Amino acid sequence: MSDSQRFPVAAHTLAYLAHKGAYSREQAVSSSVLAASIPTNPVVIRRMTTQLAKAGLVDTCSGVSGGTWLLKPAETIPLDQVLHAVHGCAHLGSAPPGADGCPVGQAIPKAVLSAMKAANAAATETLSKITVADLIRNI
Repeated sequence: MSDSQRFPVAAHTLAYLAHKGAYSREQAVSSSVLAASIPTNPVVIRRMTTQLAKAGLVDTCSGVSGGTWLLKPAETIPLDQVLHAVHGCAHLGSAPPGADGCPVGQAIPKAVLSAMKAANAAATETLSKITVADLIRNI
């Protein structure tokens, strides 16, 4: 999965779990059901839920009757935590090194890096004010 898709897929996954009320093993949602909602491959979902589990946002159980469920109420999961958990799209990349001897080529990588850091900080700040519950409020 590309870096630009990690965050939206993770947010969708958590929103789906919240919408279905999946807060315990008995309410777990399978990767195939989650994948059908997005739509993507169940393997993509399993990789994503592994990252979300490492961040303490979900738990999973493998096997035929396995699935994923939320460990926290949706109201307490801000989207900046989701972004951080999956190393998502707020990371805008890195500027290539400039050509030796070119004044623009030597200055631009540092200037672009500064701009990308500012954009990342602004995105993180905004996402910290939106929760998974906010995503499903109007469903």
